[in-house]
Amino acid sequence: MIHSSRPARQWRAVSLCLGALALVRLAGLLPARLHAQQAPVTFVYLRGTDTIATETVVPGDGVVKGSLAYRGQPRVEWEQLRTPLRLTLTVFAAGSAADAAPVQIASFAPRGDSMAVEVGMRGAMRPQMVAIRPGAVALLNSSLMHSALLTQLARETARTVLPVVLAQGAQAFDATITRQGDTTTMAMAGMAIMIIGRDGIPDEVRVPMQNLRAVRAGGPVSLAPAAPISYDAPANAPYTSEHVIIPTPRGYTLAGTLTKPNVARGSVPVLVTISGSGPQDRDSRLPGIRDYAPFRDIADTLGRRGIAVLRYDDRGVGESGGRASRDSATSEDFADDVLSVVQYLRSRPDVDGTRIVLAGHSEGGLIAPLAAVKDARIRAIALLAGPAITGRKVLEYQNENGIRAAPVTEAQRDSLRRTVPAALDSLQRTNRWMRYFMTTDPLVTARRVTQPVLVLQGDTDMQVTPEQAETLAAALRGAGNRAVTLRRFPATNHLFLTDSSGSPTGYAALTDTKVRAEVLGALVEWTLRVTR
Repeated sequence: MIHSSRPARQWRAVSLCLGALALVRLAGLLPARLHAQQAPVTFVYLRGTDTIATETVVPGDGVVKGSLAYRGQPRVEWEQLRTPLRLTLTVFAAGSAADAAPVQIASFAPRGDSMAVEVGMRGAMRPQMVAIRPGAVALLNSSLMHSALLTQLARETARTVLPVVLAQGAQAFDATITRQGDTTTMAMAGMAIMIIGRDGIPDEVRVPMQNLRAVRAGGPVSLAPAAPISYDAPANAPYTSEHVIIPTPRGYTLAGTLTKPNVARGSVPVLVTISGSGPQDRDSRLPGIRDYAPFRDIADTLGRRGIAVLRYDDRGVGESGGRASRDSATSEDFADDVLSVVQYLRSRPDVDGTRIVLAGHSEGGLIAPLAAVKDARIRAIALLAGPAITGRKVLEYQNENGIRAAPVTEAQRDSLRRTVPAALDSLQRTNRWMRYFMTTDPLVTARRVTQPVLVLQGDTDMQVTPEQAETLAAALRGAGNRAVTLRRFPATNHLFLTDSSGSPTGYAALTDTKVRAEVLGALVEWTLRVTR
């Protein structure tokens, strides 16, 4: 299972079915021992202690069937035939009944060096031919059970390297297959997928880097819908909350929450929060990290000190529109969304349009300078763990961390390292957001920022390394910006949580998921100073 930081986090019928899947060109895809009819086996996907998905697998006579459902996502049923070799995907709306009509169907069958792909609905399928690499295998990259099936295929055909093509994104990788005892590891692009069990359906599948595992369910499993999130101000808070709809010139609206301190009259300064990579709601919550809502923490803290905060659902997320352009949008496109938020705030008489501050976390630390350069009237920007190097260097560093943590031999680590450049090249070619992220130097934009800048950084951050804060501050000052403030915090990770390790694999185990008080205090004091 491979999840990039942004585009492959959600099942979407179009990206799934038009992802140029390729199937293995071998005489027998399914291991012989799976041909006899077996009872269904259900797995639950756990990130930390949270159940995020279920997958039921039914091996049968020459076919393996699977049904995969992530909470709040479309359900995907897959069927892989041995003879004739064919993969069929059927996509159903999220939460639909078992007998509901599908929203899309796709089938994939190899013909020489091409794949015959049919997409649509029964009776109205649109055929197309897609070129594939000889011997390439389609990997349903959100299905751990499909990963397990392919590793067994590789073992039974004596293959230690298996070319794969991801269902979402169509990126091509070489997967290295190794086995120690009852554990088989599929490793690609720095990600290790550990399949535990001798043969047939595994007992458990783990993805250590994502703190994810799939385990056999002991009984019936259902994915209860997540409880609705309230964005209202707490009872007796010295500020109010207002649901707002923000127009954009791009044909969609953004939805957000404006928290505003209780003042007798006059306009107030306002801070706009900007999320990091991946689709995030206005609180910037992350799956699997219980009660983590950093932008809510910021809004509450600033609201109690007389500063308004506008936090909004990302484009195509929650109540915001723009879903059609979500996955192809770049950081620069998201900066245009920020400018629409700024323009909306200036139209309100209760907000001081000359005292608007931006605060961006992670990729938001790349987006905020882009917006500030385009709009010189923005008062100041705060960069929370913002990058100072290209996204390619960030991914190289993160991949190296994953390789070092993988439970394999040093020789196998070296083999994994050799696959990374080609994997990153594939990501860069096939995804517009990734291409921009991987090739953009944040320092080029930073040197053009003339407004006051606050740089906040955790010293145990393993996603944007601590020295990047020093580099960012030096570039700003070197370009003549005399209003640069840098603050670093010990034992603080990328999420600005107390964490002596900082490893992303340990995020879900953290017990304190409130943004550190020292970080919030630094942001408040600086905001008060620059908006006087």
